[in-house]
Amino acid sequence: MSAEKLFSLCSLMATIGWLLLILLPRRRWVSTIVSGRVIPLLLAGIYLALLATRWGKSSGGFGSLAGVAALFSNQWILLAGWIHYLAFDLFIGSWEVRDAEEQKIPHWLVIPCLALTFLFGPVGLLTYFALRSLMMKLRPN
Repeated sequence: MSAEKLFSLCSLMATIGWLLLILLPRRRWVSTIVSGRVIPLLLAGIYLALLATRWGKSSGGFGSLAGVAALFSNQWILLAGWIHYLAFDLFIGSWEVRDAEEQKIPHWLVIPCLALTFLFGPVGLLTYFALRSLMMKLRPN
């Protein structure tokens, strides 16, 4: 399979997970199983396979920005990096949905956080924590 085809397949899997989180948030099987475990673990397996078969076939490393740029000049290692983001961001998004349900935060308020987590990872997580903190302060004692 080509790197481009694998990119499309992994991106589609992640997109399905995100859509399920947005459209079926209160279904425990979505946030716990599908988007919280199954899809991230499938992506993690693909990530591991890419590392096992492609690592060392690119110059560079993690010691400097130039080293990271050289490392990611290999499309397969770049793809592995992308899959890393897909898996972790989806895992965090599923946690946000479960935590919001436990904290009784309305899902419609969480959706922008999910979108930001999908697009900008840590910004979405930061936004969710800000929302969570605000909701806890507004909650009557």
